[in-house]
Amino acid sequence: MSPTLPSFAAFPTAPWRDRIVPVEWETCLSTWVSLVEAYLSLSEDELISHIKQDESIASFQVTFAREIAVSGINILGTSQPASLLLRQCFLLSSRLLRLPSAPSSLLTWEFLSDYSRVYGKKNAGPCVKSAVQTQDGMTSLQGLKKSLIQALDSGIKADLNFVELRLKRLNHLIHASPDVAAFFFAGSDFLDGLISCFRIMNPPLRKTLVTTTYLCLIGLAEGDSPRYSTLADQLYSLKSAADAHKTGPLNAADSMVPELVTATPLLKQIRHRLEQSDTGLGRSRDVLDALQGYRKPGIHTRPKRLIKRKVDKGKGIMTEEEADLGGEMRVHRMSQISQIQDLFPDLGSGFVSLLLDEYDDNTEQVIAHLLEDSLPPHLAKADRTKELSPDREQTKSHDIAPHSTPPLIPKRQNVFDDDEFDRLAVDVGKLHFGKRNPGQTTDDILGDRTAAPNKAAILSALSAFDADDDERDDTYDAADVGMVVNDDTGDAKDQKRKDMNEEILFRAFQANPKTFDRDATTKRSDARTKLKQQTNMTDEAIEGWAVMLNRTPNQMKQLEMKYSGFRGNQPTLTSTAWRANAAGSGPEDSDIDSGGPGGSRGRGRGRGTGQGGGRGGRGGRGGGGGGRGGNVAGPTGDKDTEHARKRKEENKGSRANHNRRDQRARKMGRGGLPG
Repeated sequence: MSPTLPSFAAFPTAPWRDRIVPVEWETCLSTWVSLVEAYLSLSEDELISHIKQDESIASFQVTFAREIAVSGINILGTSQPASLLLRQCFLLSSRLLRLPSAPSSLLTWEFLSDYSRVYGKKNAGPCVKSAVQTQDGMTSLQGLKKSLIQALDSGIKADLNFVELRLKRLNHLIHASPDVAAFFFAGSDFLDGLISCFRIMNPPLRKTLVTTTYLCLIGLAEGDSPRYSTLADQLYSLKSAADAHKTGPLNAADSMVPELVTATPLLKQIRHRLEQSDTGLGRSRDVLDALQGYRKPGIHTRPKRLIKRKVDKGKGIMTEEEADLGGEMRVHRMSQISQIQDLFPDLGSGFVSLLLDEYDDNTEQVIAHLLEDSLPPHLAKADRTKELSPDREQTKSHDIAPHSTPPLIPKRQNVFDDDEFDRLAVDVGKLHFGKRNPGQTTDDILGDRTAAPNKAAILSALSAFDADDDERDDTYDAADVGMVVNDDTGDAKDQKRKDMNEEILFRAFQANPKTFDRDATTKRSDARTKLKQQTNMTDEAIEGWAVMLNRTPNQMKQLEMKYSGFRGNQPTLTSTAWRANAAGSGPEDSDIDSGGPGGSRGRGRGRGTGQGGGRGGRGGRGGGGGGRGGNVAGPTGDKDTEHARKRKEENKGSRANHNRRDQRARKMGRGGLPG
C-alpha cells in the first residue's frame, strides 16, 4: 500500500451520522473528496495494485451507495464538497467496475442495485451491463433468482416482508439493465412464481410483484438486441395463466394479469416498440389483443389529456404568401372550424377544413361522422393535428390599403323556382299591371254566368246523394267535446272507510276505554289485535285517536249523536196483548191493576187499590207510599220498571191506539224511519 494514500473510512450509518457535528461532517466530506480524487489520478496498474492491498476502497463505495440509496442524497448536505463527493464517487465506481479484475464486493447484485438507484439508468446502465456479464456478477444473480423462486413458490410460508424488500431493491437493477431482465425471465419459473405469489392478499407485496413483472417484460424489448421471441413466450404464459385463473374456482381479483394490464402501460409500450422494430407485431398481435380484454373497466384508467390548441383565426399582418391563398381564410369557414374544435379540441384546423371540404361545409355531418368514427379511409389516416396555415416568416406587404368586403349575393329558394317566369317562358299576353279589367263592377261579376256551374251538373250531383245513407252524428259525444264526467269515487270511498273506522273505534271506546291504554299489555291484548285488524291502523294511530277524543269533549257528544241514534231497524217488538193481573186483584173492566209506588195516576174508569193506597178512576190520584208496579221511565233492567212497562199494555183498547201501534211496528220492521 502506498504510504501517500491512506485507507478510506467507511461511510457512517444513520446513528453515527447523528452524532457528528456539522463542522466535523464538512471535514469528513472534504477528506473523502481528496482521497477519491487521489485514487482517480492513479494509473490502471497502480489502481489495481491498491485495490488488491487495500479493501477499504471497495468497502467505502459499497457503504456510500447503500446509505445514499436508502436515505437519499440530502444526507450529504448542500455544500460544495457534498455535490463534488457524489460526482467523484460515481467516477471512481465506474472505473473500478470496468477493470478486468474488479473487486468482488462491487459485483454483487446489492451494490449494483444501489448504484443504479443513486445514479440512474442513463449513467449507471453501461457499467452495470459490463458488471453482470462477469463471473462474479452472474453468480450473484443466480443465487438471488434461485432464492426468490423458492420464496415465491412457498407462498405464505415464506418471509413475505423479506421477499418484498428484495424485489423492491432488485427493481432498480432490472430497470437499469435489460440484460438483468432477460436473465430473470429466461424460462418460466420466475414468472410463475410471481403469478402464484400474487394470490396472497398483501397489497404492498402485490404492487411490488406487478412492478417487477412490468420492468422485466419492458426490459425484454429494450437494449441493443431486444428479445422479442422471449417476450412473445412470456406474453403467452401470462395469457394462459389468466385463462386458467378465470375458469378456475379462485377469485377473479386474485389474478395478476388484469391488474398488470390495467395499472401499467404494458400493452401500449410493447405494441409501440414492436411497431417500431423491424419484425413488427407478428405473432404477438393476437396475444396483445387477448390481454387487452382482461383490462378492468373504469379502474386505474388515466383520462385522455386534452390538448388545447390555439385556433388559427387568420388574424395578423398579411404577407405576400398569404395573399396567394385567395379565399381560404373566410370568416364563415373559420366559424365552422371553431364550432367543431369546441367539441373536439384535439383536432387541428387544417384537418377540420378537410372534413368540411369532404362533406360540403355541412357541420352537422362532420360532427356526426366524428362521433361515430366513420370517416373515409383517406381522412381516417390523415394527420389530425394539421393546422390550416403553418407558421411562415412575416414579410412586409406592399398593398396594405383596406378593401371593403364584397356583399354576399342572396340566393332565393322556394316553391316557384324553375317555373315559367324563371325560364322566361310565360306568355306576354297573360301579363298585366294592376287589375285585369279596371272598369268591371260587382254587378258585372255577379251577372257573368260563364264561370257558374251548369244546372245539369248540380242535378247530377244531387241524384247521386242518398239522403237515407246518413252516419250517426257524434258531434256532441261527451268524449269528443270534452264533457267527460268524472266517475272517480275515490274521495267518497275514502270518506266511507274513515267513517267506518271511526264508528268501530267509538263502539270499542264505549264498550271498554281500557282497550286504548298505551301500555305493552294492552297492545298485545286480543281486543287491541281485533281492533287493528278491523281498522288497519297501527297502535300509535289508535292510541292517538283516543287521546284526541279525551281532549275534545264536544267530539264525544258529536260521536254519540252520530252513532247512537236510530239505525232504521227494530230487532225485537214488545208484546201488546192484554194480560190479567197475576195477583188476581181488580175487576175485569179495570185498566190499571194498581197504583205505582210513587202514587202514579191512572186513566181507567174503574178503581184500583194498590198496596200504596193508589186510587184509580179517570184522572184519579194515587196515594203515596211504595206500591206495586213502578215508573215506565225508570232505569232499564230495574224489576219494577220492567213490570210497569209490561202492565202498561194490558188494558189498552182492542182498536184505536192498538191498531196504530201495530201499523207503526210493521213500518219499522220494513226499514222505515221514526217521525
